[in-house]
Amino acid sequence: MSGLREHQMEMRRVAIAEAAIELFHSQGFHETTIEQIAKRAGVSSPTVFKYYGSKQEMLLEMLREADRRAVFDLRDVMDQFEDPVDVMCQLESLLISYSLEVLPAPLWAELLPLLIGGEHEGLPEGYRQINAALTQEIAGVLTALQRAGKLRADLDVEFAAFLLNDYSHLQLLRLVRSAKPDRQAHADQVRRVTRLLFEGMKAR
Repeated sequence: MSGLREHQMEMRRVAIAEAAIELFHSQGFHETTIEQIAKRAGVSSPTVFKYYGSKQEMLLEMLREADRRAVFDLRDVMDQFEDPVDVMCQLESLLISYSLEVLPAPLWAELLPLLIGGEHEGLPEGYRQINAALTQEIAGVLTALQRAGKLRADLDVEFAAFLLNDYSHLQLLRLVRSAKPDRQAHADQVRRVTRLLFEGMKAR
């Protein structure tokens, strides 16, 4: 019986999240209220608060889950890649795919400047925590590549992870601001820059 109840609770949680995304997309994040989300999901406002403390918390949890899925999927296949650039491009592709699955491009275009540098009801601080966690995950991937002899032994993986993650935000912003986001052009640009970061500009 407890298994059925847990399944019902999870289904309700998913319904609330899906209702929120639909409303965020159709009328914008700022204009959406908890009451509207509850109505779209077919539940009461108190029920929404039972699962999420606020719409900000709802959004941040979705983003955290997208990052978790991307890193999990990468670790499952990263041994298949010889070139560390391919590994990092695969991670970036997974992060973009799951990010756009959680939030459509127009909504990212609205929220990303706010998430990166704005101040609004705790969103930036919450996002900084998620971003810091992702940077640590990227550092973990780089460390694994380093131990496998695919990266320099003296590489500062923490700083490299910061650079890669910071750059990915800039590229995501450029991608979602386009009227017709071009994923292939985005991927090509990421690969060129990642190759430059990994191989450097110094003559050998």
